[in-house]
Amino acid sequence: MRAMRPHQWVKNVFVLAALVFALGEIGPDAPTATERIVRVLFAAGAFCLGASAIYLVNDVVDVESDRLHPTKRNRPIAAGLVSVPVALVGSVACVAGALVLAHLATPEGGQSVVIVVSAYMFSNLLYSLKLKQIAIVDAFIIALGFLLRVVAGAYAAAAPVSHWILLSTLFLALFLAFCKRRAEIDLLGAEAAQHRKNLGQYTPQFLDQATTVLAACAIITYSMYTVDEETAAKFGADDRLVWTVPFVVFGLFRYLLLVQRQEGGGSPTRMLLGGDAAFVVNAAAWGAAVLGCLFWGK
Repeated sequence: MRAMRPHQWVKNVFVLAALVFALGEIGPDAPTATERIVRVLFAAGAFCLGASAIYLVNDVVDVESDRLHPTKRNRPIAAGLVSVPVALVGSVACVAGALVLAHLATPEGGQSVVIVVSAYMFSNLLYSLKLKQIAIVDAFIIALGFLLRVVAGAYAAAAPVSHWILLSTLFLALFLAFCKRRAEIDLLGAEAAQHRKNLGQYTPQFLDQATTVLAACAIITYSMYTVDEETAAKFGADDRLVWTVPFVVFGLFRYLLLVQRQEGGGSPTRMLLGGDAAFVVNAAAWGAAVLGCLFWGK
């Protein structure tokens, strides 16, 4: 279970994005609401198993380099706690489970969640085998994974997704990917390129500039979503969602501060799971504010 990295499953909250905003349109008492929720949860489960399948393959591919890494050497496969054959069998089982759940998540006559989950696993397999060694390409593959999560949730919920949400997701995912690279370079120092080729192609100056630009883009596109006329018309919420923007700004700035102060900001999942109290409280407050804006007064 530890080799499957269940703590990374928190990233699949992006699968729920379409559902959360769709419920404002559907209404909690609508006849199809329960069905949509169940299908979206199946989709989230598919991404959990799909991600674990790739993590197992990734750790098999990187087993030798992980043994030289100060923290990755403690991963079960690198530490010899899980054998390579067992890891590969587990990966195949996870792929099978992911495809079954994706099939259950697909609404009758709707867009196929199976195709989206398959595209996610295939792109991440290419990432593990080769693409993670190519600077910038590696970040875009990570961002693609987040976009596919949002699209899969939309397909499962049979709900449209705003182009502003897709753009915001893209910029946020790129922001997190480059923050992770910045944290890795800080941790490994001069030996960074020896652990992963692409780290030698990045510079701290480039990563600082990229994360600053991407944070701004994420804030702007999310803000545009909150004040978009289509958003107001869909949810009957006027422009009240704009009050959730400060939470997004605070969260991005807090995360960027942790990265640049080298305080473990390279992992958003660890931040959400209690790595930084201010980050966790802000994330919870943003979620409560979104739900309050969508359902208040209805």
